[in-house]
Amino acid sequence: MIADFLAHWPMWASLAVIVAAIGFYMSDRWPMELVSVGVIAALLLLFTIPGAYGADGTPVSAAELLSGFGNPALITIMALLVVGQGLFQTGALEGPTKALVGGYEKRPVTTLVLAFLAVFVTSAFVNNTPIVIMFLPVMSAIAKRMNASQSKLMMPLSFASIFAGMTTLIGTSTNLLAAEAFQRIDGRTLGFFDQTPMGLILAGTGLLYIAIFSKFLLPNRRGLSDELAQPSGKQFVAQIEVTFGHFLKGKKPVAGMFADLPDMTVRMIQRGERAFLPPYEDITLQPGDLVIVAATRAALQNVLARQPDFLQQVWESAGGDLEENSRSGALALTEAVIAPGSRMVGRTVEMLGFRRLTRAVTLGIQRRSRMIRTKLGEIRLESGDTLLLCGPVDAFVDLRSSRDIILLEWSQTEIPLTTRAVAARVIALSMVGLAATGLLSILHASVLAAVAMLVVGCVNTRQASRSLDLRIFLVIGAALAMGMALEKTGAAAAIAHAVVNYAAPYGTLAVLSALFLSVAILTNLLTNAATAILFSPIALSAATELGVHDPLPFLLAVIYGANCSFATPFAYQTNMLVMGPGHYKFGDFMKFGVPLVLLLWCVFTLFASWRFDL
Repeated sequence: MIADFLAHWPMWASLAVIVAAIGFYMSDRWPMELVSVGVIAALLLLFTIPGAYGADGTPVSAAELLSGFGNPALITIMALLVVGQGLFQTGALEGPTKALVGGYEKRPVTTLVLAFLAVFVTSAFVNNTPIVIMFLPVMSAIAKRMNASQSKLMMPLSFASIFAGMTTLIGTSTNLLAAEAFQRIDGRTLGFFDQTPMGLILAGTGLLYIAIFSKFLLPNRRGLSDELAQPSGKQFVAQIEVTFGHFLKGKKPVAGMFADLPDMTVRMIQRGERAFLPPYEDITLQPGDLVIVAATRAALQNVLARQPDFLQQVWESAGGDLEENSRSGALALTEAVIAPGSRMVGRTVEMLGFRRLTRAVTLGIQRRSRMIRTKLGEIRLESGDTLLLCGPVDAFVDLRSSRDIILLEWSQTEIPLTTRAVAARVIALSMVGLAATGLLSILHASVLAAVAMLVVGCVNTRQASRSLDLRIFLVIGAALAMGMALEKTGAAAAIAHAVVNYAAPYGTLAVLSALFLSVAILTNLLTNAATAILFSPIALSAATELGVHDPLPFLLAVIYGANCSFATPFAYQTNMLVMGPGHYKFGDFMKFGVPLVLLLWCVFTLFASWRFDL
């Protein structure tokens, strides 16, 4: 025993490092970035010790351990984060999102089910990573409608896309790797729908688990952005000028309300020297009319997103150029309070020349003391008034030191430049189409899409760099380093053979069950691709040793197990994509994912004898 340990001590040392890493990840006492760097450092140090060789007797080099940082999967994730940022910054998904969640108030359950069904069906035939990217804002919008934290929906979104990968040959690259091994070793081709029957059973079980237990096992955790995004009832007085070609030209009110101004109260319509007050009857908006509205910040931002010309008009009326300001950086909305003793008190926005002084325009004014019915430019500011400002992000940096206004920096949010929304949609859909048809790999398609987003101007370099999450980069790099250590030292192969040899005396069903469980465990420590490559030959060899005439069930057990990437965030790339928006910790995946893995193992074991005639 001691001699065996000494002969294979690098393998046992690697396993010890990995077990310790999982323990540190689960404890949440240290940042995941720090733990990841520590794991990499420990493995690099381990293989500098004399005699620390791989199973084949060759040294494990630093280049091999660090190769994960150049792994195609990691580069793909980084590129997709940039693409997702481009979709967000341009508001490209605003329309589809509103269309999907528009019926939530009337049919909340149906809307939620349709959203997950769309993710599931699409992910069965298209690489699921871009699908998850595209549905992140949809789930975020549904969470807001539910008045729930995003943590209740983001992990189920990732898991639903992974379930779909169990149902078709092209559901994930893992399936294709296993199919290649089947063709190479057994000379048979895995059919497109060979894995569908059992895959649907497992997927249905998983979706039922999510529907029942997500309420209890997922955290109700809100990040700072969630707290600030909570709806506010604060009403701003804003002004909309009707021009030729304007979206309000020729519109009439219905029951005193204008359908094109949802969630807004029209307080006055100024036509020349004449002012129309509610209720409005037999009035049709004409070019030159000024519509004075009271609206929340969210309502105003929705109009900006739906009507890009409105934002352009606001800047032009203030004597500015929207395109010139947007080139200098992202535009943002923020709130500012007129300070006591401010030099702005008693003056109007027009008198102050506010845009020239601050490079920001005033979209609205909020005053608690009374209702205002007058043109925005004629309102004399008072101490305590809140201004809703729109301008470049760097303009607000200059306002921090102002003694005349108090900038509420917590309220600052960037607004989408919807003039590039169409370009962002075309880029994203082209990426999905190229990857789905096989004309380009998801790696090439995503990198090209990210570059296109930058070139076209859907996202600037600062926004792109901010979207590249360091935590994702380090955690995936550390996970791939751990996987490399397990493979090179022979630990993964030793575990696989031990499982098969232990289960073989108990029959074919026991071997299938043991294969599924061992693959499901290791896929959460290695990458699912590495697990499939490692276990496919072992499973087919086990079928031959047992004298089974059809080795297909053994291969399918590996495929289903390799897709059980639910117990750790680095098990699959979509888990890492939802980790930030869902504000998850490592332990959240263990808490929600481990029971799911065990449940699917039990269901597979229960139905395998029926499905495969064992």
